[in-house]
This record gives sequence, C-alpha cells and structure tokens, in this order.
Amino acid sequence: MELDLGFWVSIAIFAVTFFLIVTEKIHRTVISFVGAMTMLVAGMIMGFYQPDQAMRAIDFNTIGLLAGMMAIVAVLETTGVFQYLGILTAKKTKGNPWYLIVALGALTSVLSMILDNVTTIILIVPVTIIIARMIKISPLPLLISLAILSNVGGTATLVGDPPNIMIGSAAGLSFNAFLMNSLPIVLVVWAITLVVLRLVYKREIAESPQNIDQLMKMNEKEAIEDPRTLKIILGVLTLVVFLFFVHHALHIQPAMVALIGAALALFFVAPTKDPQKVLEKLELSVLVFFASLFVLVGGLENSGVLEYVATWISEGADNNIVLTAIIVLWASAILSALVDNIPFTVAMIPVIASIGGSGVDVSLLWWALVFGVGFGGNATPIGSSAGVIVTSKSQQTEAPISFIGWTKVGIPVTIVGLIITSGLILLFSDYLSRDVGQKTSEELQGKIEVSH
Repeated sequence: MELDLGFWVSIAIFAVTFFLIVTEKIHRTVISFVGAMTMLVAGMIMGFYQPDQAMRAIDFNTIGLLAGMMAIVAVLETTGVFQYLGILTAKKTKGNPWYLIVALGALTSVLSMILDNVTTIILIVPVTIIIARMIKISPLPLLISLAILSNVGGTATLVGDPPNIMIGSAAGLSFNAFLMNSLPIVLVVWAITLVVLRLVYKREIAESPQNIDQLMKMNEKEAIEDPRTLKIILGVLTLVVFLFFVHHALHIQPAMVALIGAALALFFVAPTKDPQKVLEKLELSVLVFFASLFVLVGGLENSGVLEYVATWISEGADNNIVLTAIIVLWASAILSALVDNIPFTVAMIPVIASIGGSGVDVSLLWWALVFGVGFGGNATPIGSSAGVIVTSKSQQTEAPISFIGWTKVGIPVTIVGLIITSGLILLFSDYLSRDVGQKTSEELQGKIEVSH
C-alpha cells in the first residue's frame, strides 16, 4: 500500500486534535469540531476525503439513539423517579461508597447486557449524581466505575455493544454464541475489574458518608412528584425495551426505536406545550462531539490509515493464529481507546473476513476483536460512548472528570483486563475456535466487498 501525503496529513490532524482534547486547554467539543472541519478541508484539497464521505462516516444510528434516549430521560426526570431511586439505593447500601459501586455497577452491567450500554448509562448516571450529592461523597469514583463496568458488561452479549452487533453480523455469530463464548470471560474480567477499582479507589471508598440518619428517615415514595407522567413514561420505556429485543426482526435500527419512544413521550405527556425545556436537555454538545469524532476517524479511514494498521496487525495469521489473536486483542484495545471502537471495528471486519475467505479458521480472531474493542474503550473517556456521556454529565458536578483523571483509573483496569483475557484465550483457544454457526469461508469472502 502506497503511503501518500494524505496518509500522513490525516494522521497529523488527528494527532494534534487528540492532543488538544487530552490537555483540555480547549473544550473537547470545540476542538473536535474544528479538527473534523480541518480534516475534511484537507481531504478535499488533497483528494482523499469528500463531504459525502464525511456524512457517511457519521454513525447516525448512534447519534439518533443518544438523542432519543436523552429526550425520554429528560421527561422522566420531571417525575422525581430518579430521586426515588437515589433515596432507595442509598438506604439499601446505607451510603457506603464501596457498596454503592458494587450495587450500582452490578445493576448497570446487567442492564448493559440487555439494552445497549449507552442507554443504560443515560438512565443510571443521573441517579448516581443524586446519591453522591445527598450523602456528600465524591461522585467521580461512582461515575467512572459505572462507565467501566457498563462497557465490560455490554461485551457479554450480541446486543450489549454496537461493535458486537457488527461483528456478529459479519461473522454469523448468534446471541447464544456470545453467551457461550463471551459471557464466561466477561464474568471473570468483571470480577477482576471490581478488585482493581477497590485498590485504585482505596482512599475514596474510605470516605464517610454524611446525613445517614436523615437519609434513613426519608420516605422515597414522597419523591415522586408526577405519578401520571411516571406511569406513561414507564409504559413508553417498556415498549422501547421490547422493540430493542425485536428490532432485528422488524428491520429497524435501534436509533429508530429510541426516537419512536421520544416522540411518544412528548406526545402523551405534553402534546400542547412547547417541548423546548425537554429539547434543551438533549446535550447538543455531546452529539456534536460524537459527530466530529466520526468525521475525524472517517478521514483516517479514507486516507488508508485504519486499513494499513488493521492489515499490519493481522499479518502472520497463517503461521500462528493464537499469537495473531493476542495481537488483535491488544492492538484493537489500544486503538479503540484512541479512536472510538466503532470505526476501528468497521476497518477490521473486512481484514478478518479476508483471512477467513482464504480458508483460515478465524473464529479466535473474531472473539479477540470483540474483547479488544469492548475492554479497550475503558482506557480513556473518548474510547466508548459510555465514557463520553459520563464525562459530559460530570460537568454538572462540583468536580468534573478530566482526561488524565480518567486514565489514572481506566488504563490500569484495561491492562489487567487484557492480561486476564490473553491468558484465557491461550488456555481456551480450542473452545473459542469451535464451530458456533459462523459463516463459511465463501460467505466471508463475499462479505469483504459488502463491508467496504
């Protein structure tokens, strides 16, 4: 592959943008937007990126899913249900910071296996902030832990994380295949992640919560301010959850499900009122940040950078498939932490499909990619959708999450998780390589052109 000037220019633009995001000297949404426009203009001048390609690079399913769920949650917030959940959870754990991490983390992980982790985080984070304020403890350990455990939990199932859906479709992996192969490893990594979190946050979880006596006397039912709206929105959420389960059969995207729910929520709750107050809570800054990242990574993809990297890490599959799987695991984790796991997954799928199309059994490579992009996103706050949302929501607290503050926790968690996963891949490579209803070599060869 010829490495032309556009190849290096796209890397330089991304590197500068990423550096400025890390240093936080400029707001991440502003600099990502400027970086995206710089990438597009440079691409147009040099011939490697055009506006129509930039539009296709934006994952509007992710954007629509975020916007729809934000709207539903915004209406739900007016009912007082989050205060109800906050009081109830805090009373059950008696405000103990470590018990809160475990309890809320377990809830978030389970929900992330059923719903996508983006939706789960949007629903749980407001509750977490309310709890922290109520008992006067730092919300940062809770928020970062929830995002990390949500990403780990979402890796367990076909529908838990967007890359899983793409990989499952490309490789022909069923929901049950994920339960048999991914779930056991995720359970081990989840438990180890809790241990690491306890060690990293040893000082924070020793913090004594306040107002416990007053808290235990509170009646959580009194927090419900609008029972009628609550019943309506819970009904809408039930419908949304059901549609998430069957959206493949109905041939509709998850974003469509979320937007349908948002439309129903606005219609049934306040059909005659101006929805401006609800729409103001859609966090346009987060949506612009996501769109800008997609455009930036689209420039890397169209200039050939992602394809070059993906091809490089897949060399040698014919000689040692287990070693190649470990390389795919670590490389995809590192790159997913830097450029978001969705675009990297898109770039890797045709590479693995090409290897499989040549007759090599690539079962192990598919699972290595699942774990790499799933766990790697925990290293930085921009490596996953959950991380971006939690970081944005932390702006509402007295101590917003910084990039460096996240990586002090995220990098150790990610490294330990990858070491454990590497060991499990080495031990159970034969188990992970068995036939689980994957596509044949001929089908994989046909998938290469479709993916591009």
